[in-house]
Amino acid sequence: MVTKNKTWIFWLVLSVCALGYFMFVLWDEGAQREQLLIGEASHGHFQIEMACESCHTEPFGGKEMLQDACESCHADELKAAHDSHPRKKFTDPRNADLLEIIDARYCVSCHMEHQAEQTRAMGVTLPDDYCFHCHEDVGDERPSHQDLAFDSCASAGCHNYHDNRALYEDFLAEHAEEAWLRDVAAMAIPETNLVQRMEKALAQQASQPQKAFPEQRAANPHVNDDWLMTSHGAAGLACAACHTGDTGEWLDEPGIDQCASCHTQESKSFLSGKHGMRLAQGLSPMSPGQSKLAFDPAAAHNSMTCNSCHQSHEFDTSFAAVEACLGCHADEHSKAFMGAPHASLAESSEGPTVTCATCHMPREELAGGVVVNHNQNANLRPNEKMIRPVCMQCHSLEFSIDALADPDLIKNNFSHAPDQHIPSVDWARARASDH
Repeated sequence: MVTKNKTWIFWLVLSVCALGYFMFVLWDEGAQREQLLIGEASHGHFQIEMACESCHTEPFGGKEMLQDACESCHADELKAAHDSHPRKKFTDPRNADLLEIIDARYCVSCHMEHQAEQTRAMGVTLPDDYCFHCHEDVGDERPSHQDLAFDSCASAGCHNYHDNRALYEDFLAEHAEEAWLRDVAAMAIPETNLVQRMEKALAQQASQPQKAFPEQRAANPHVNDDWLMTSHGAAGLACAACHTGDTGEWLDEPGIDQCASCHTQESKSFLSGKHGMRLAQGLSPMSPGQSKLAFDPAAAHNSMTCNSCHQSHEFDTSFAAVEACLGCHADEHSKAFMGAPHASLAESSEGPTVTCATCHMPREELAGGVVVNHNQNANLRPNEKMIRPVCMQCHSLEFSIDALADPDLIKNNFSHAPDQHIPSVDWARARASDH
């Protein structure tokens, strides 16, 4: 009897200690939380898997809580995507039968985290044939689809669940007869209005007295010379515009908050992408060594902040658009850029210069003017999202679809014309002629 009591007490004490430990790990922001993970996070979220509260906002929340968490980060993206399968489609009583197949009211019905063993492309945790269960009659409606594999709906160059704007039939037919290359020599890349926006920010700061910090300027004359050659200098901003803290003290290393005071849209998009998403969740900056992609080992410990690409006082946008990228990225696609046709345009006077940023950080027209989208993942997955805002600025729709559907061509950074052809445009052209 004594032995049983001791055993019971031992397990009780062990359980209390374990519970106390895990409660400490859960509530202490500085504690290591790896022990709490129930599985590996997806490609899109592994960087912030230690910020549990970014998704699990309540200790015992269910699908609604997780849905709110998804929308807190992705609502703007879905709104901009003109979602082909919006939530309202599945809350419509007339479509109640669809919920028996897939409850698409919730992101986690398709994108379940911590299920690495069954996570597919785009972070989807459903079998590859999930489209077929709602669209099994498509072969009867469209002869062109009769012989297609039942799990090939989302193949490159075909359908995207959330946004089909570059692949829907009317758009395909409308652009079916275009030449593969537009008159790029006549194209003009819209200019950003950085100087005007910074002048506005300076005017807003003018009412607040600022220190001149002459000792710092005198100690670094070359820094001041570099600064005067930038758009910051052209706008009339002085050292204090960036190097002043909330209480007026000198800041040796200004953070993203100082940048965001003028570059609101750029900072917002930066925090939405892989480069800045850790900062958005209150974690330390991302470094290449934390990624699962191929990077230059010498850059493994670099911290991803604004100054990682935009040097502290020179702010050379040409450097930021190519050299800054290739200083870290060492995958096949990145390493092939300098020898590819796009890079050769930089040495030619014909047409616009094409850089890494041209495709992965395109300019966008917003109410406040033209800005650069600093979320380098915004049009990357699935890559068909790049067709309208990027590829079709220079190429035909058909050429763009073929190029983005060729994985080998992507690896060598589009060094030649596509070797394969996706028949999407052919089908649309044929159906248009039938009608």
